[in-house]
Amino acid sequence: MAEGAEGIDATDHDWFKSAVFYEVLVRSFHDSSGNGVGDLRGLTEKLDYLEWLGIDCVWLPPFFPSPLRDGGYDVADYTDVAPDVGTIEDFQELLDAAHARGIRVIIDFVMNHTSDQHPWFQASRSDPDGPYGDFYVWSDTDESYADARIIFVDSESSNWTWDPVRQQYFWHRFYGHQPDLNFENPAVHRAMLDALDFWLDRGIDGFRLDAVPYLYEEEGTNGENLPRTHDFLKQVRKHVDDKYPGRVLLAEANQWPADVVDYFGDPEVGGDECHMCFHFPVMPRIFMGVRRESRYPISEILAQTPEIPEHCQWGIFLRNHDELTLEMVTDEDRDYMWREYATDPRMKANIGIRRRLAPLLDNDTNQMELFTALLLSLPGSPVLYYGDEIGMGDNIWLGDRDGVRTPMQWTPDRNAGFSRATPGRLSLPVIMDPVFGYQAINVESQEANASSLLQWTRRMLQVRRQHSAFGRGDFYDLGGSNPSVLSYLRRDGEDVMLCVNNLSRFPQPVELELHEFRGYRPVEMLGGVDFPAIGELPYLLTLAGYGFYWFRLSPPTTTEGMVA
Repeated sequence: MAEGAEGIDATDHDWFKSAVFYEVLVRSFHDSSGNGVGDLRGLTEKLDYLEWLGIDCVWLPPFFPSPLRDGGYDVADYTDVAPDVGTIEDFQELLDAAHARGIRVIIDFVMNHTSDQHPWFQASRSDPDGPYGDFYVWSDTDESYADARIIFVDSESSNWTWDPVRQQYFWHRFYGHQPDLNFENPAVHRAMLDALDFWLDRGIDGFRLDAVPYLYEEEGTNGENLPRTHDFLKQVRKHVDDKYPGRVLLAEANQWPADVVDYFGDPEVGGDECHMCFHFPVMPRIFMGVRRESRYPISEILAQTPEIPEHCQWGIFLRNHDELTLEMVTDEDRDYMWREYATDPRMKANIGIRRRLAPLLDNDTNQMELFTALLLSLPGSPVLYYGDEIGMGDNIWLGDRDGVRTPMQWTPDRNAGFSRATPGRLSLPVIMDPVFGYQAINVESQEANASSLLQWTRRMLQVRRQHSAFGRGDFYDLGGSNPSVLSYLRRDGEDVMLCVNNLSRFPQPVELELHEFRGYRPVEMLGGVDFPAIGELPYLLTLAGYGFYWFRLSPPTTTEGMVA
């Protein structure tokens, strides 16, 4: 792996614990060819921007050949690049250019299912006795596995679909055009490992493993988190660690923390399944906590989160390419979230909300900064979604989840600087409304404005990078006298950070029990301002509405200790 300008340290196998990830939809980022579709070369041209911003790792959702009926998650070939976004050579150039800048790259890998257009499925349906006949889950009836829930409740009525060619039903946990692979078949295991090797041999830094809880089916169960699924992931982890040390496996397991923690594997050996897992339940509770002006939704879910193995890390996010999922909340809380954040029925998708961060927060800069400060300081590695660093909007009039996947807004010029194509040829239209339109919200104008959201985000990433406590430190919830204020310590050895967040729109005071740090002086990190030293009494702070502080707790010097 190439050493970069910042230096990619190939010996640091826990690099992901302190990394800031950035999710980029290739088709929506930058179009280098002028055909209206973002491509790999376009992304390569924008790597200088990502390096300037200060991200450590790019995550690319699927860019493989696909009918694009599910944003590319309906894969038709695991080891190629879709012609409209480039070639394998373009991908290699992107990877090498990213590594040269000290930026790692992980890609999505859809392990559970393929497109019904994949050659494996076409062979399976037309030749049941051939080599691919048993690659998928087939049945003469649609009555098996009745205890498995339907995930896409607003578009699917069954997990079985009739295939007129094979004259049998095939099993799918997602859309009816995405048949599930049959992990009972050892040949499927080999095919998955071969596909992983194809990309790892090119030098990628890891995978986000899509929809891993559903790999196996079993009668009498809900078909999620089954022991054999964990057995296979252990096999994948061993394969990757043995052949490609230092690469990361990030599990997308939308489950409760007590179940998700199993995807890290055996804590006795520091974790032997996935290095990282998304912490899905914490995300909606940040939105709930701020709207209710109460820290308890966030504190409660963090208190319920089990310890994880030493060489593992949570992935946390505010928004991504999917809907804001509300699977991991109670029915009452889901209704509350819909009522507060999805006032128009078009804003809903499945059991979630298909909106970007800025519109969810009414384009309130103070709220956007508070949410981002929480994302960057809570336990886990933060995943930023492209465009959220400038406060991009969404388009609820577009179908499915395309409303949050519109082109990146680079400039106030035609097509937001995304493409030279005629506007009608764009893969998705750019945002054009007066509040979130590209003339108002774009990278060029925010780069030139020292007080913009983009420049603020860059400064926050710089501060975070300077302190190992955020990525690798322990987390201590401080409670405090005011239920509207969420306060916690992040601590990695001598690096101690105090984070205080006002979840209320009104100014709030808080008293914190910090006498353990008597004599230490809080230094506010964005301005470098020294606050009064901590004494025996509770430490009093006041915060503006939606205000927050990041303090470094600076130990007393010898001279200070001698002062009477």
